[in-house]
Amino acid sequence: MKNLPITLADIRAAAATIRDSVIVTACNQSRTLSEICGCDIWLKFENLQFTSSFKERGALNRLQALSPEERQRGVIAMSAGNHAQGVAYHAMRLGVPTTIVMPIGTPMVKIENTRRHGAEVIISGATLEDAAQFARKLCETRGMTFIHPYDDPLIMAGQGTIALEMLASVPDLDVLVVPIGGGGLISGIAIAAKSLKPGLKIIGVQAQLYPSMYNAVRNGHLPMRGDTLAEGIAVKSPGQITTKIVRELVDDILLVTEDQIERAVAMLISIEKTVVEGAGAVGLAAVLAAPQRFAGQKLGLVLTGGNIDTRLIASVLTRELAREGRLTQLTLDIVDRPGQLAAVSALLAEAGANIIEVSHQRTFSALPAKATLLELVIETRDRAHLDDVLTKLAASGFSARCA
Repeated sequence: MKNLPITLADIRAAAATIRDSVIVTACNQSRTLSEICGCDIWLKFENLQFTSSFKERGALNRLQALSPEERQRGVIAMSAGNHAQGVAYHAMRLGVPTTIVMPIGTPMVKIENTRRHGAEVIISGATLEDAAQFARKLCETRGMTFIHPYDDPLIMAGQGTIALEMLASVPDLDVLVVPIGGGGLISGIAIAAKSLKPGLKIIGVQAQLYPSMYNAVRNGHLPMRGDTLAEGIAVKSPGQITTKIVRELVDDILLVTEDQIERAVAMLISIEKTVVEGAGAVGLAAVLAAPQRFAGQKLGLVLTGGNIDTRLIASVLTRELAREGRLTQLTLDIVDRPGQLAAVSALLAEAGANIIEVSHQRTFSALPAKATLLELVIETRDRAHLDDVLTKLAASGFSARCA
């Protein structure tokens, strides 16, 4: 723990600084998720902060350290959304002018929320790194103070207050599972947790599409590309300070796929009745993907944020229904004569399936002129029920294909 940029004392000082303005969020056991995963899962609901993200903690701690002259000149930050909202909200409270540079593709909910908190929002750059370059140039031009989202000791100290609260609520945790983007959150948490409980394991999680910290600490060369549901941690270059801390204190880093992230988001909504964005759900995604690794242990998972577009939530939930066999698109080749559609409908009703959509295509298909393509979206209870429906259709002479 020597020669690190912050100490437990710094994190405790940050806790005192932010105490009256940031919520001490609940850290509750999830009995259902614990049963599913075979371990004891405790969730830290940082998605219930006022700006729906833990980023408020570090942002406020950094803003409170500004001199009167720096407050007057204002601050600037680059962010994919949550840091932006944290800085903008608390800067507005403190009367500090704020400019936020956000990369192209930032979810609209994060852009609008940032503007609502009084910040000037500039959309620039294809990536967070591009946005950072633009922000630094603008910072020099305007004489503002740059508020880095993760590679700043005061930011890390603020984020580390989460660990203080988790261990105060649940002292006997065995493992903390924490999302990693640039590394500010896990750095602060690791320093606080390892100082209070040296034997505690710290496991980081990144999206498989953006394994930047994984590459940095393992000297790896996994590619980084594409759109991820976890855009909040889609960082191509982790912090220099944070990388050093992660290398020294974090026990392992796991990678999760997009399917696994989607499943975690859907389960948190359906089981915990809480909305968590992709980046905030990667901890649960990692546990669901490798339950044997965590079997029998007491885990603390940080649900880091809840800023996700409602359209995207709808898509994630619908796709999860499809994976579970509860929503299926069927394609049938039927004879083009009266009564065939009614016969299929009757069979589905008898089997207990619900028809959601119907498409009857005669023209644009490769079928013979006396045949037609019938496409249905049906709702079933589960995969076994779907198999039963398909069996009943086949027994009546209708060959159905699942899309």
